[in-house]
Amino acid sequence: MNIPSATVVLATCNKGKIRELKLLLAPFGAVTVGLDAFPSIGDLEENGADFTENALSKARAVCAVTGLPAVADDSGLEVEGLGGAPGVRSARYASVDGKDAPDAANVEKLLRELSGMHGEKRRARFRCVMAACAPNGESITAEGTWEGMIAEQASGNNGFGYDPVFFDPVSGLTAAQMTAAEKNKRSHRAEAASGLLRLWPAFWDAILGQRG
Repeated sequence: MNIPSATVVLATCNKGKIRELKLLLAPFGAVTVGLDAFPSIGDLEENGADFTENALSKARAVCAVTGLPAVADDSGLEVEGLGGAPGVRSARYASVDGKDAPDAANVEKLLRELSGMHGEKRRARFRCVMAACAPNGESITAEGTWEGMIAEQASGNNGFGYDPVFFDPVSGLTAAQMTAAEKNKRSHRAEAASGLLRLWPAFWDAILGQRG
């Protein structure tokens, strides 16, 4: 495959994420591709102690294999009454084999663990860290959070993950009841992306400067 020199690899196969970041990075002259352009990379491990470690680890791994700048994110849900769980294990919360569990199973376990808890104990936040790494050793990270509550039951058919039970007090809706546009105005991922874009010009200039 002929990969242009101004290419950034997004460490995901999620077409929605790729489409969104492609638009955000286009003004900088960056050509963005997903992991499906590099099938030999396979699954990326998420063994870090926190979201930042995982995001940086994935971005560095993809950068090392491809020789191109890479962007990765790691995100999850933190609940007050569960001591911050499921946290970095959000996608594997109901897993019995260490692999990602179905969304419905994770939500069911979360509601079961919170059974009988009310008020402040149901306070929660989505957290996302985005990281970008380059072959010259440059790296940047940005974080976003979205404060809310865990609803007593699931509502809404949009979104994914814990969206059906994450209630946003500002809008009066769960994340799964929001349109994509509404969610992007409030979400942790949108906030992290905005933070990364504020740092991006200097990061990108440093990469292009070394390329001459």
